[in-house]
Amino acid sequence: MYRNYKVVCNTAAGRRRYMQYLLPPILASDVVDRYDIWINTVDACDIEFFKLIAQKYPKVNLVWQPDGIVNGISSINAFYKTCVEEDAIYVKMDDDVVWMEPDFFEKMVAFRIDNPDYFLVSTLVTNNAFCTYILQIAGKLKLKKYMNARSNHSILWKSGGFAVELHDWFLRTQLPEQKYKNLYCGKRPIAMNRFSINSILWFGKAMKAFGGIVPGDDEEYLSCIKPAELGLANCINGDAIISHFAFHSQREYLDRENILEKYGDFLHKEWSKEPEMKQIDDTIQTILQDIENRKAEITQYPVPYKTVPISTKKRWKLRYKKLIKTLRRWDYKLNNKKYIVE
Repeated sequence: MYRNYKVVCNTAAGRRRYMQYLLPPILASDVVDRYDIWINTVDACDIEFFKLIAQKYPKVNLVWQPDGIVNGISSINAFYKTCVEEDAIYVKMDDDVVWMEPDFFEKMVAFRIDNPDYFLVSTLVTNNAFCTYILQIAGKLKLKKYMNARSNHSILWKSGGFAVELHDWFLRTQLPEQKYKNLYCGKRPIAMNRFSINSILWFGKAMKAFGGIVPGDDEEYLSCIKPAELGLANCINGDAIISHFAFHSQREYLDRENILEKYGDFLHKEWSKEPEMKQIDDTIQTILQDIENRKAEITQYPVPYKTVPISTKKRWKLRYKKLIKTLRRWDYKLNNKKYIVE
């Protein structure tokens, strides 16, 4: 309990290659009472990873998709029906949050309690178009040209080249010696504007008021539609920071530049300085290695979900998007584009 609230963290899971870096600070936090892992995957190895983590750590609670169907991000909305405890504050984290401040949970839960009139509160997120816009306006990040405030911005949200630059800048110039604290920019209310919900907090009683029924796209509904219906604003706490790895159009770029591994190297080094964090990190790495060793066996395990088949139209659309991403990557490299000014 924190100031008379139960604190429940949750993640729509997921991918173990990212969550190896998300799990340690959640498991070690004295503020988080329970960690709900929403099982929204049909990857047998990822599911096995979550099962083994839950066996090891009592704080972890596995939540299965209520409708028994997994369809990528389209099946996440059903999980909100489980987030309606009146005495709880929920902290939703994307599965690819790859770094957070050491006192993240205490800062964000305190901010949530001290600002009860907002529908959602979010942290300041590295690699989130709206948050990048705020850093630009606050003079914390200098870009070559003005970028406007759109959650699906063609560069701030979509560009893999920009994401590589942003993460590289953050890793090199902000993480050493906790210089990220210079990015703090205070309370930033927002209303009737969609933003990427990489890390959001809400009161269970607020979700219970509409039964946790979230139709369609959960991001559009929770960040924009529902607060507009209620006449409420949302708010970004610019004095608490996390780093979000990638949106789908950026992932290939970041993987080519080994950005995830660079975060891993930094975190393993930092966690090795704290006995509790090192023990958790070592345990997770051991579980990952065990799964890798038994991968052929695990992939034969039955998955307790129905899946939605990909239509021919969608398959061609995915191929087209892949081609466009390849062309953009070539354009970025050939023209030596740079977006961030240091």
